[in-house]
Amino acid sequence: MSQTIKPAPVRKTLTVRASPETAFKVFTEGFDRWWPRSHHIGKAELKAAFIEPRTGGRWYETCADGSECEWGDVLAWEPPTRLLLAWRLNAQWQYDPELLTEVEVLFTAQADGQTRVDFEHRGFERMGVDGAAARAGVDSPGGWGAILAEFKRVADA
Repeated sequence: MSQTIKPAPVRKTLTVRASPETAFKVFTEGFDRWWPRSHHIGKAELKAAFIEPRTGGRWYETCADGSECEWGDVLAWEPPTRLLLAWRLNAQWQYDPELLTEVEVLFTAQADGQTRVDFEHRGFERMGVDGAAARAGVDSPGGWGAILAEFKRVADA
């Protein structure tokens, strides 16, 4: 009898030179300013990426050909301290409305006026046998670490 090992969440922590309010706005309202153009699921080039500013809002991309591709939705919108997103992309980078992995971002004020950003992508076990590979993909050199470095670059500016 084999046991399935639950993939660990992907966790990243960084500090940005901004208040929690500014960091939250850069992450959400400014999402398109820092999201890498190479990271999209549409057949055409990425034109813009969005997080709608409310619980129940969409998380999606628009492409150069006018198409839209859903990535997920907003599960919790708690400015300036917490954002919880449903990541509904499977291990083949296709939208699956029945799939739910979660991306949680916490923004915590630091004594020096900066903000600690705690990031967690969890729930890979919900992808079944593909969960470990999907986790490895988002934790690879071009994954969340590199993406969050772009967020930090914009938030620090």
